[in-house]
Amino acid sequence: MPPPVTSLGASSAPRQENRAGRGAASQDIVYGGGGIVPANPMVPRSFRVSRSPSDASIQGFRSNGCSGRRRPLRIVREAHRGAPPSLSNVRILLTGGAGFIGSNLVRFLLSHRTDVELINLDLLTYAGNLENLADVEENPRYRFVHGDIADPELVREVMEAVDVVLNLAAESHVDRSVVSATPFVRTNVTGTLVLLEAALEAGVERFVQVSTDEVYGELPWRDPTSADPGPRFTEETPLRPRSPYSATKAAADLLALSYHTTHDLDVIVTRCSNNYGPYQLPEKLIPLMITHALEGAPLPVYGDGLHVRDWIHVEDHCRGLDLALTRGRPGAVYNFGGDTERTNLNVVNQIVEAVGADPETITFVEDRPGHDRRYAISFGPARAELGWEPRIVFEEGLHTTVDWYRTHEEWWRSVRAEEYRHPDEPRRSVSPDPPPTRHSTRP
Repeated sequence: MPPPVTSLGASSAPRQENRAGRGAASQDIVYGGGGIVPANPMVPRSFRVSRSPSDASIQGFRSNGCSGRRRPLRIVREAHRGAPPSLSNVRILLTGGAGFIGSNLVRFLLSHRTDVELINLDLLTYAGNLENLADVEENPRYRFVHGDIADPELVREVMEAVDVVLNLAAESHVDRSVVSATPFVRTNVTGTLVLLEAALEAGVERFVQVSTDEVYGELPWRDPTSADPGPRFTEETPLRPRSPYSATKAAADLLALSYHTTHDLDVIVTRCSNNYGPYQLPEKLIPLMITHALEGAPLPVYGDGLHVRDWIHVEDHCRGLDLALTRGRPGAVYNFGGDTERTNLNVVNQIVEAVGADPETITFVEDRPGHDRRYAISFGPARAELGWEPRIVFEEGLHTTVDWYRTHEEWWRSVRAEEYRHPDEPRRSVSPDPPPTRHSTRP
């Protein structure tokens, strides 16, 4: 049982008005067995970290997810909510940090930024896995909180201890949204609303809503090898989501931007093309094909395999998110793309070659409902305002990703339970379909 946490002094200072016109008291934040308590209001809020001599476990936020091996931290902050954000020496709330992009972002920020501390809030649904973060578990600048972004009480508690928010928590698999949209509405829409309300009340300095290019809908198909680049999504492209997943992400984006317009909350929205890299669940195209190819199993490709996607390595995406957080313009939308259009069939053929699998294992299956034909994204504002461009060439990134799955077989086998298998399987369990039929590849 950890020792009780005691306040360093009751606050008698008047509440400061934040940009939203709501009160936010200047206070210290103490973590420990008693949760979050106010401390001495007379100490300037300059974000310096003082460590308790106690090795008491962190049990705040009503969470069972905090490690008992980490010491409590006390955050001291100066009340200056009306000023532009000074995004160094900050504590970041990163939601969904146990997922694919989230865990890579946790690792990226801890390795590239020595001036930040991270609180990772994750519900650990099928997509969240603490094994993704085993290598940072003991980092003194990292905390994990097991909880739901749609839980207002918990979110308010956590929000009082942070300066900025990176919201990556989301239900994100299109096929699952076709089976049932309810979890997507609850997490992607209601959860984002809860975070925004808590951020507004606490007066956080910046809220980054991490989204997807799928909110733009689909583009006319074109051959990626053509000399004509064809149209691409820009930040000005009207939102035309075509799946329950992308509809809920579009709703969350619009909610976030409305809080900037209506309440002057410092909000930035980022939209990214298809990610790939380590720690991605084997239900998505690239890791699914890699793991199946390593086993010599059939490689199920939707439809004719000519759907076009713009691929970006997750590390490039993480670098863009860091730049959006530190350099972004309040109220702006930034697209991040890999400038790498490939058909799904081309990607699968590259994986077959990299693994040394049999090309005959490629099997074409019935296409999913509403499958968008092409995505391609322009990232002019990210280049001009943030100085960002993708660095990792797709073919090189794909080979390193294949190597990662080859050397982390224990990881992907441990996560590939029934719910991680090809999304066509759970859909059949809801509404039985005939066996997939094989057909020839279109030129």
